[in-house]
Amino acid sequence: MEENDQQLRKMTEAGLNLIAQALSIYDSDLRLAVSNSRFQEMFDLPPRLATPGARFDETIRYLAETGEYGPVGDIEAFVVQKVEQARAFEPHYMERTRANGRTISVEGSPLPQGGWVTVYTDISRAKRAEELLRTRSEELSDQVLTHAEELSAANRELAATITALEEAKRQLTVIEARTRMTAEMMPAHIAHVDAEARYLYSNRKLNTVLPGRPSEILGMHMSEVLGPSSFARVGPYLKAAYDGACPVFEFTEDHDSRRIRVAMTPDGQGGVYLLSMDVTGETQARVALQQTRRRQLAAQMTSGLAHDFSNLLTIILGMQGKLAKMELPDEARELIAATQSTARRGGRLLDRIADMTGKRQLMPQATDLHVLLRDLHILATPSLPQGVGLSVLDHAPDAPLLLDPGMLQDALLNLVLNARDACGSSGLITVSAHPVGGIWIEIAVSDTGPGFTPEALEQALDPFFTTKGEHGSGLGLPMVYDMVKLTGGDLRLSNTATGACVTLRLPYRAAPLPAGGLTLLVEDSSDLRETIRDMLVELGHAVIEAASVDEAVALLNDLEDVRLVLSDIRLAGAATGLDLLDRIADCGLSCVLMTSLPRSDPLHISALARAPVLRKPFSRRQLAALIARETDA
Repeated sequence: MEENDQQLRKMTEAGLNLIAQALSIYDSDLRLAVSNSRFQEMFDLPPRLATPGARFDETIRYLAETGEYGPVGDIEAFVVQKVEQARAFEPHYMERTRANGRTISVEGSPLPQGGWVTVYTDISRAKRAEELLRTRSEELSDQVLTHAEELSAANRELAATITALEEAKRQLTVIEARTRMTAEMMPAHIAHVDAEARYLYSNRKLNTVLPGRPSEILGMHMSEVLGPSSFARVGPYLKAAYDGACPVFEFTEDHDSRRIRVAMTPDGQGGVYLLSMDVTGETQARVALQQTRRRQLAAQMTSGLAHDFSNLLTIILGMQGKLAKMELPDEARELIAATQSTARRGGRLLDRIADMTGKRQLMPQATDLHVLLRDLHILATPSLPQGVGLSVLDHAPDAPLLLDPGMLQDALLNLVLNARDACGSSGLITVSAHPVGGIWIEIAVSDTGPGFTPEALEQALDPFFTTKGEHGSGLGLPMVYDMVKLTGGDLRLSNTATGACVTLRLPYRAAPLPAGGLTLLVEDSSDLRETIRDMLVELGHAVIEAASVDEAVALLNDLEDVRLVLSDIRLAGAATGLDLLDRIADCGLSCVLMTSLPRSDPLHISALARAPVLRKPFSRRQLAALIARETDA
């Protein structure tokens, strides 16, 4: 397809260069898109103004300065006037006499996608014939007839040329529309910048790759569009592209830490083509795969050593046990006890190594992070001294996420216990969770202890590094790091104004919602019905709707697959949601009522004794919890 388009474009360009008229096509941003060789020749334009991307205002300024329009008093005001006329994009036809005495006609026609095509025709010969007819109309000589014939021939030639131009315009419009549609459908940002890093073209996909950035960026500088931080990362590669290289690189942008891959290609005329893609998901998968491979290598290296050391420790413990049964001095017994304690500690260390390098597989499942954090608080609190508090700042999303709750909870408990040791007898441990741009879920554990030493910041993730002396194995943080990397995430150590902080960044993967089956929604307010229907659809339910009890019963008589009835208490007509419960009591359906009536209202009191009642207004999470409780009962 691309080769065919290129061939057609070349053929069209060759055809345009063969016609006698000058032709130019400017896009909606007043930049030259297409022109033929006659356009440059007719107006004696320098190459830069006959090259795609040339600005319309610069061309007008050049023509005014070279006398094309005759005497012009204020050139800048003249340019502004011409630009405003051009931006109107309206069909026009005019004739004017140039400074060299030749007369041209100028015919412009707008294009469907913006911009316009203009044809310039030298009509000097036709004008001379017209003048001759006017001045010598009394002398119908052979010369006049000849000029008349020439004029007719010129008109026929002009008509044929216009027909060819119309066809060329049609083909160009089709090609451009197809190319633009293809570019705009791609899940990547495609752009073209000039030698000054200003955008000449964009497929308007930048804000899908870098959320928060504008989509209409033509004429803007890259530093203005990307922001100082991202442009500082891109700048060196852009310079290399201007020097003729074709760099391909990745960087992490600051807004929500997306991983962006960029490919740059020089255009051969001083500019650069750009292709940018969001490869965050690919990077997460790559990190997880790399960590799995590292663990396999570590397991291969340590399994044999661990087996041999386990045998040695078993022998040592056996020999020490025999020595303990002998009649030995008290001093020797103390040495035996110390040796046994050290050997057992070595055994526990081997168990930790086995846990770290063994076949630990992630078992992601739909996880309610609110529940996990609440359980973490319950589990960790009894292990803390009386003077150490635990605060959980839960800003996690309501939707369930694909996580391994066992591994994650073990990792967070490990970090909380480390923070406890850092705080000593008093302090505060804070666990906070929040999403980052729908790309990551970030969980941070911070404390009010002394913070990480420079050595710890550099080496704390290395196996066996510990600041706890003989009381630490140096495997706690590496195991947390291992778990995070297995998910495709990352872990960061830092010091805050109050102490140390360990931040886990895990991929944000929404868990697929279970299918909720067919639900009958009974609500007489169309606006409320639309809102609640959207909630049910997001929870995986197929929804049919009714506004009254009679309408609901009629639907239930015709449908056999309804699994749930969600009804307001007050409905259109005399019958209420309670009457609906009476009429479908034999259907065996799960029913949930909803209302905005006060709790003291008799209908509300009666409803509480009959079915679960959801008070308005309610959130999707509250609706999901009540439906789950009712349908699981």
